[in-house]
Amino acid sequence: MEMLKLALQILQAASAVIFIVLVLLHSPKSDGMGGIGGAAQLFSSQKGAETALNKVTTQVAIVFFIVSFVLGYYF
Repeated sequence: MEMLKLALQILQAASAVIFIVLVLLHSPKSDGMGGIGGAAQLFSSQKGAETALNKVTTQVAIVFFIVSFVLGYYF
């Protein structure tokens, strides 16, 4: 049982670090002064890499929350 707990703790720590890095890789969404007149729409279109980054970030967040729930509930 201790090995499972240790494995889950390692998975939680790794997913937390990966989640932080992925969130920091996202491009900023604030319009600032460029939002006047719709100029921000010209440069803020999501490309394939941004959508893939969103999907990976979501998956890592789900893994982190599930592992956190399991550790909190069972251990």
